Amino acid sequence: METDEKPYSKPLVFSVLFIIFLLIAYCAYSFILLRNELAITKANLSITTTQCENQVIVMDQNTQSIQKDLSQANEDAKNLNDMLAVEQDKNAYFERQVNFIGKTVNTLEKLKATDKELLQKYSKIYFLSENYIPAKLSIIPQEYILDKTKTIKIHTEVLPFLEKMLVAASSSSSEIKIISGYRSFGDQTTLKENYKLSYGYGANRFSADQGYSEHQLGTTIDMTSSKLGVSFTKFDTDSAFAWMNENAYKYGFVISFPKQNTYYQYEPWHWRFVGINLATRLHDVNQYFYDLQQREIDQYLVSFFDAQ
Repeated sequence: METDEKPYSKPLVFSVLFIIFLLIAYCAYSFILLRNELAITKANLSITTTQCENQVIVMDQNTQSIQKDLSQANEDAKNLNDMLAVEQDKNAYFERQVNFIGKTVNTLEKLKATDKELLQKYSKIYFLSENYIPAKLSIIPQEYILDKTKTIKIHTEVLPFLEKMLVAASSSSSEIKIISGYRSFGDQTTLKENYKLSYGYGANRFSADQGYSEHQLGTTIDMTSSKLGVSFTKFDTDSAFAWMNENAYKYGFVISFPKQNTYYQYEPWHWRFVGINLATRLHDVNQYFYDLQQREIDQYLVSFFDAQ
């Protein structure tokens, strides 16, 4: 019995098989190429990894070196700062020494230029020679003088303090007038002789002998008020005296012979310039000039003409 199916021809089968073989061969070749490329890639990756690791090691070594250098730099900076601090301390010390020396020199120059007689205790204690005259004397302006016919002088460097005080008193309705200022050795001699003629030895209670008067220094004044006029012995009854007690120290003036002093009778009209610093000290502790030891007083000579 015959069928319609025809068997495949041999050439077709061979063609199919050949194609399959080629595909298999191609796949195998591709696999081999891929495996080789993979091997090469692995090798390159290994090399790259090794290089990276080496670079990391180098970088780590560099980092450690940089850290070491930075640490050394910080240590050097700290040492430099310490050295700088030491040098600054030295400079500060030398500056203090220079300032101290400068101040000492200035102090010595001020002491040398300031008449040491100006703070001595006179009035039966310390003697001024007949040749002593203040270094500089100035005429007190007439507006402050009670008797306009008189010419009254005072130490030139004391005059500004006196004027400021009198202006301040006037502003407070305390019109103060000057009745006496500088008196020479000869003037004091004449004055004392006249007092002796009038009061005998009783004159010693209120008038100093020549050479023992504070007036010879040129730093002392006798005062009154416009209201009292020549009745200056009653100065403590006037409001101007109360003003002086409260304010005179601000301008360097103190009362020389208060009540119960052991030198002369109470003289509320007699005021002496001793410098603002000493006058302020005396006011603050409620003491008088002649209460202090001379060595205490001498400490204020360097600031005698200092203004606050």
